[in-house]
Amino acid sequence: MRAISQDTHGTPDVLKEVTLPRPAPGPSEILVAVRAAGVNPTDWKHRAGGVFLDRMPLVLGWDVSGVVEAVGFGVTLFKPGDEVFGMLPYPHGVGSHAEYVTGPARSFARKPADVDHVQAGALPLAALTAYQAIVDTAGVGPGRRVLIHAAAGGVGHLAVQIAKARGAHVIGTASAAKHDFVRSLGADEVVDYRTTDFRDVVRDVDMVLDPLSGDTRSRSLDVLRPGGLLVSLLPGTDPEEAAKAAARGLRVETLLVEADHAGMNAVADLVASGALRAHVEAVFPLADAAKAHALGETGRTTGKLVLTVP
Repeated sequence: MRAISQDTHGTPDVLKEVTLPRPAPGPSEILVAVRAAGVNPTDWKHRAGGVFLDRMPLVLGWDVSGVVEAVGFGVTLFKPGDEVFGMLPYPHGVGSHAEYVTGPARSFARKPADVDHVQAGALPLAALTAYQAIVDTAGVGPGRRVLIHAAAGGVGHLAVQIAKARGAHVIGTASAAKHDFVRSLGADEVVDYRTTDFRDVVRDVDMVLDPLSGDTRSRSLDVLRPGGLLVSLLPGTDPEEAAKAAARGLRVETLLVEADHAGMNAVADLVASGALRAHVEAVFPLADAAKAHALGETGRTTGKLVLTVP
């Protein structure tokens, strides 16, 4: 099979198309013929510097949408020919930027029939991250006030839609050029982070979702109501921040996305109902993975980038 692999860390140029043996599914696994696979910030961060994975050679990719080619011993959920989408177990189950990939059957759900593989391949990692933050961690429900930073980004634009589907009042931060897009997702308010300190216009929120950390994370504590929750997607807490949170009775959690069959089914249901859709900024053939990485690293994309496999 064809795959995009790297032998060292570095710029997008380290990504090369190689030929590898097609894998076989083990017990409780399925073999998926990949049709589309999302590219996420964690992909280019691992390519450049390792993060959680230092093994080489390395085939990146956690998002996948495709067709079940074969099933391993004990699998009852899927049969060959089923269309599925899911996230490989993060971080060690990596490898979807290839023509075929294996993964635990329960990392997948059936692809909604009304969406194509590009749309389905864009969703899993970012949508699961948003779902696990908003639903599993924060328990957001009707009437809750939620602030989502980077609301036009990969996780953010899906988080806005999930929070709205839960009945929340959603506030997003984004550059002025992306305000109409964020509002189109259902956001009730949008703040231009380049010209406005969100602390001047946002008050008494129940939950903040922060994929940025750093100064944004610390400042976000100031807009939470007593007892509110900050969910960060990157590490970076310090003693002063922890003391500030404790003094106000705030809860701070750092979330690392997990492969989740129930979560993927919930995402599939939201997609099927029309409540959730990924915005795909650009689509590249598998062979052009380096171009996708280079575009993603500019930090100026809206929504998701996707690789396709003919």
